[in-house]
Amino acid sequence: MEPDAPSNLKRRPMVAVIGDASTDLAGAKAIAAREVGAQIIERRWRLVTGGMGGVMKEASAGARASASWRDGDIIGITPGSDPAAANPFVDVVIATGMDHLRNSIVAHSDAIIVIGGGAGTLSEIALAWIYRRLIVALPHEGWGAKLAGMRIDHRVRYEDIPDDRVYAASTSVEAIELIAKLLPQYQRRHSGIKSRKVN
Repeated sequence: MEPDAPSNLKRRPMVAVIGDASTDLAGAKAIAAREVGAQIIERRWRLVTGGMGGVMKEASAGARASASWRDGDIIGITPGSDPAAANPFVDVVIATGMDHLRNSIVAHSDAIIVIGGGAGTLSEIALAWIYRRLIVALPHEGWGAKLAGMRIDHRVRYEDIPDDRVYAASTSVEAIELIAKLLPQYQRRHSGIKSRKVN
């Protein structure tokens, strides 16, 4: 017989960092990714990425460099079937074999930080919006900057959050502070596509 879980057991939030699949190591996107990766770990949250290069790798490197890092803090949801394809900073590799469809898994994280990004990132943002996740975007060129401060569509995700949107953050510190402040309000989960009457 299995013991009951402690009543005070709380799951650590999983915060995804999404964005460009390739970056200049000295560029603003890479620096921002390393900063948010480190700050996620310092908050004792878990980092989730797509496990590959670019923003994903730099966020993972920043997380690993944090003095608060512990094995298991960095999770990579990779598109292929070979765990060895993940960047070397990932602790836990989930090799999905799902190609771009793995973006749906990343988008189920408790909160999302967007740094730039192309079409793949756009799909993750749209899915995170559908899944009622908290989304914060930094002002770096790409879909994150284009959608910062906007609603993706007119659906009411939270009746008690009238200003629900993709939140804009000007710095990595502001992005983390927004998540810490707003995450308790973003606890609903997507319950599936509702059937609608066809006219």
